[in-house]
Amino acid sequence: MKIKVRIPGTCGELVQGRVKGKDSHITCPVGIFSSVSIELSGFCGQIECPPDKVKMREAVKRTLELLGHTSTGVEVSVSSQIPVGKGMASSTADIVGGCLATAKALGESITPRMVAGIAISIEPTDGIMYEGIVCFDHLGGEIIRSLGDPPPIDILVVDPGGNIDTLRFNSRREVCAAIHRKNEDFILEALNLVEEGIKKRDIQLVGKGATLSALSNQEILYKRELADIISISTSLGGIGVNVAHSGTVIGILLPPDFSEIQLLKKRIKERCGNYMLFYQTRLIGGGQY
Repeated sequence: MKIKVRIPGTCGELVQGRVKGKDSHITCPVGIFSSVSIELSGFCGQIECPPDKVKMREAVKRTLELLGHTSTGVEVSVSSQIPVGKGMASSTADIVGGCLATAKALGESITPRMVAGIAISIEPTDGIMYEGIVCFDHLGGEIIRSLGDPPPIDILVVDPGGNIDTLRFNSRREVCAAIHRKNEDFILEALNLVEEGIKKRDIQLVGKGATLSALSNQEILYKRELADIISISTSLGGIGVNVAHSGTVIGILLPPDFSEIQLLKKRIKERCGNYMLFYQTRLIGGGQY
């Protein structure tokens, strides 16, 4: 029997930085998914997986080891809507999907903490294996706290092109850490604003905190379109922006009744360039779908 799970990608993070020596981000799962299917096979210990899904294959292998099924063969297939190399957690969604589908196919239980442990053993990871919105240590693989269900926020994801090699980016940790230390007060304020906004379901607070984090990240990974996008979206009623702190995309956070989406796209293209791509989605909770 083939088992299928869907895991959301992200529009970067609502907040990311370092506070009191701990790296953390607030997750920003969106309604763009990676679908992973796994079927047990008769080939002892063999993992059949698409050749370009090296990280997913490793996640499946480590899940089999963790659950004591190293002699079990599996066939893995994946269909993903998530753009690669943009900071939208394409790899994390594949890894999490591989772990959860493997466990489900085996009839075994696996916790989000166990999945996070596998994911962080492969690469720095997003916290989307946890339901809802969480504050997560993306380098240590530990949940810091659960913040609750997502408030109603639509997101226009803006892709200015290009991609980021996350492994190469994460090799700059010492440089990034120095900037995070300088910006620690801003990151703490951003974390508090977004956490309070989620608790109170106040989307304006979420937007304010996310924008503060996005601006603080400019010294680490500069996005030349950011100031223009903030100006345009604010003038049309947007509540803020967020970014992929180690990727290319910018998210425009919008109230759920926003009616000027086409005008927003038009003005961004006029000011920033016709090459801009857009994905219309919404903030959702993490976990399995």
